[in-house]
Amino acid sequence: MSKDIIKKISKVAYGIRTRTLEHTIKNNGGYLSQACSSAEIFASLYLKILNIDMPKKPISPKSFNGVPGIDNCSYFTGAEYNGSRNSYYDRFILSPAQYALILYSTLIETNRMTPDGLDHFNKDGSVVEMIGAEHSPGMEVTTGSLGQGISQAAGIAYARKVKGDTGRVVVFLSDGELQIGQTWEAIQSIVYHKLNNILIYIDVNGYQCDGKMSSVMDIEPIDKRFKAFGAKTLRIYGHDIQALINSSHVTTKNKPLVIIADTDPTKDMHILKERSPKYHYVRFLNIEDKKIYETELKKRISNKEGVYPKWL
Repeated sequence: MSKDIIKKISKVAYGIRTRTLEHTIKNNGGYLSQACSSAEIFASLYLKILNIDMPKKPISPKSFNGVPGIDNCSYFTGAEYNGSRNSYYDRFILSPAQYALILYSTLIETNRMTPDGLDHFNKDGSVVEMIGAEHSPGMEVTTGSLGQGISQAAGIAYARKVKGDTGRVVVFLSDGELQIGQTWEAIQSIVYHKLNNILIYIDVNGYQCDGKMSSVMDIEPIDKRFKAFGAKTLRIYGHDIQALINSSHVTTKNKPLVIIADTDPTKDMHILKERSPKYHYVRFLNIEDKKIYETELKKRISNKEGVYPKWL
């Protein structure tokens, strides 16, 4: 793989974190640690791993037009940001909907959504919701309750296999979802039906809203659990772009492929470390606390030479 694509992915990952930081400051709060842990995963998905179409031009978010239903034929989903949907294209499912802000930042950084898209964030009548739904940019199903996304992805993958589609269903999961029984029921079903057209990436950053995963409900060893269910399982460092991309090429005969990506919720933004173990949602304690993050943003915006990791 060329160094150019790795540098491009690194630059987009840097942009995802920076844009999420800017949004967090403007809105006095945000899911910043999720951007730190998953930026390389999202950037790799959208620039290399996902086989998806490009929209003709960056899309400006439309106003909410109602939920799907027999009496509402004018509803829409956010799948249009992933281009046209043909049998050979992948389908992307974001399972933890609180990562919506990171998905929106990714869509902007990859020229799929207009930069002003985040101006609509969490406003009445807007589809750019804090907790994404089927009409939100980049999404096509509502996954607000953890565990629902992987279950819906299983159904979509099964339908695509029956139809003979060659495109995959690619799912992004959070490690917190592994504490939920519905997730494991879905994995059991996926393995039973031999859905080798499903690819799952899990952001294992080790923290949830109540603190450290291991102190709330330890789910390790994650890799052995998935293997016990019968899934093809790989465990990698989630900030290693080369490993993220290489893992997507592993072929399985009659099994789903699960990529466990161990990540750092403070990656590339060390000011977050002072909040340990409460990383889940950044709320500023006072004006002085906010100024620290404003200084970090100025530093990141002016950092023209340091957008790529030193190891390149």
